[in-house]
Amino acid sequence: MKDFSIKWRIIKNNIFKISIIGISLISIIPLFLILFFIFQKGIASINLNFFIAGTKPTGEIGGGIANALIGTVILVLIAFAIAVPFGVITGIYLSDNKKSKLASWVRWAVELIQGVPSIVLGLIGYAWLVLPLSKLTGGKISFSALAGGLTLSIMMLPSIIKSTEETLKLIPHSLKESALALGVPYYKTMLFVILPAGLSGIITGILLGVARIAGETAPLLFTAFGNYYMNVNILKPIDSMPLLIFNYATSPYEDLHNIAWGASFVLVSFVLLLNIFARLVVKRWKVQF
Repeated sequence: MKDFSIKWRIIKNNIFKISIIGISLISIIPLFLILFFIFQKGIASINLNFFIAGTKPTGEIGGGIANALIGTVILVLIAFAIAVPFGVITGIYLSDNKKSKLASWVRWAVELIQGVPSIVLGLIGYAWLVLPLSKLTGGKISFSALAGGLTLSIMMLPSIIKSTEETLKLIPHSLKESALALGVPYYKTMLFVILPAGLSGIITGILLGVARIAGETAPLLFTAFGNYYMNVNILKPIDSMPLLIFNYATSPYEDLHNIAWGASFVLVSFVLLLNIFARLVVKRWKVQF
């Protein structure tokens, strides 16, 4: 009877293991199907001209994604330049003030922003940036890359703040105390001792934030608006990869559908590579003490 009980427990354990492995494999099948479908549809449009040519007027055959590609880079750089300093500094404050009331309110605000739908943030960007700029300049400046980048930076903040806070919590408090005991000023301790020790987690949060905003469409519809022509002026409307995909996918022209699939392939590949790189950063420079 005892042997039967042990064998039955082993059988149940094996069934449970097989079930977990099977469910895990089933859960990643949709991902591979999506990647395969996008690869199959988009790879046919990929060539050198696809990357260096601009958008053709509606109805004309051909064209590329050069203006959308450059626009996406500009929007990401604007969001990066704004979100990274604010996010890292806020993360430092939260990790250093775990029990203060202000810190608890900031954490609550970060979690709230993280849960706000992207289209709502687009409306907020329109109300806070586009309309005021239009009124101040008499309509000369309204939709712009600056408004789009600022809105995307709000979306980046939660991932940077949370990753910075959680990473710095893993660093022993004795490391900070040792630096301060040697007479190192607080700001130098944080910049040259604590931050380098948690660099992997911070970089991971930044990369995941960039990966998230690179594929956002809804906020840009209300802020950057889109532009069928090449533009590098951050005070003017600008195109981006998600906007191009949205506009071309809803077009009645088959040729534009092919460009949309090619742009989807490029965008998904970029996001996928960023996520893989973030995983490698965590694996290579994991915080260990």
